[in-house]
Amino acid sequence: MKKAVLFMVLSTFSFTLMNGFVKYLSHFPTFEIVFFRSIGSLVLATSYILFKGIPIMGNNKRLMLYRSFAGITAMSLFFMSLKYIPVGTAVSLRYIAPIFATFFAVILLKEKLRAVQWFLFAIAFCGVLVIKGFGDSLDTTGLLLVLTASVFSGMVYVLIRRIGKGDHPLVIVNYFMFIGTVIGGLLSINNFSLPQGNEWWLLLSLGLFGFFGQLFMTKAFQVAKTTLVAPLKYIEVIFTVTIGVYWFGDIYTITSLLGILMIVGALVTNVLVGRR
Repeated sequence: MKKAVLFMVLSTFSFTLMNGFVKYLSHFPTFEIVFFRSIGSLVLATSYILFKGIPIMGNNKRLMLYRSFAGITAMSLFFMSLKYIPVGTAVSLRYIAPIFATFFAVILLKEKLRAVQWFLFAIAFCGVLVIKGFGDSLDTTGLLLVLTASVFSGMVYVLIRRIGKGDHPLVIVNYFMFIGTVIGGLLSINNFSLPQGNEWWLLLSLGLFGFFGQLFMTKAFQVAKTTLVAPLKYIEVIFTVTIGVYWFGDIYTITSLLGILMIVGALVTNVLVGRR
């Protein structure tokens, strides 16, 4: 469990940086961002796999393809939502995903969950809502996009757990990035926007942060149960709040801090209950 926690902290921090850059680059077409985010990770993952002599095709091909298409759908919808709603709100709403993951894990993987853990999930979920809330002017299109992305993200978590240790984490990530590069490239051909200056570096960095985010998330789900690992994704909300303060000058109220404490407290308690 200690390894799973460490992997998820590294994963969520990487995704936080990536999401901040995606929001900054939201004037680019969505599938162009998907393309750059995917091809950078694809190059890194493929290079490492070939260098280490890991079988690049893997074993659970069908499950990894399902995971890839579910992941691309979730990622594309989330990136689209950033064009309509603030990144902090989008990240908070996306964290309904572990709740869906829990439902999927209980139904599909027959994992057990104690009643107190359902209660703790509810507290963590309420903490996310307390931090950002829905607001009076939240765009309906953005809301629907991010909620749908959450459903597919929940399925991704369960599929990774279903794959288990049968395949190397980088092979799983590589499948995802290959599908993303192909789909993102094909769908961005007709409206490709040429980056200018530092935009090239920012777009290319998406693949770097996304690569490490996916790698560590995959490793976390491979070494621990979905019902224990999925809620740890809420840590990204804390990183998002911190980056909002230092990068964008956001001001968080006592209510927001209360939401953070609700999330952290519920997650720590859930880990202890799960281990017991």
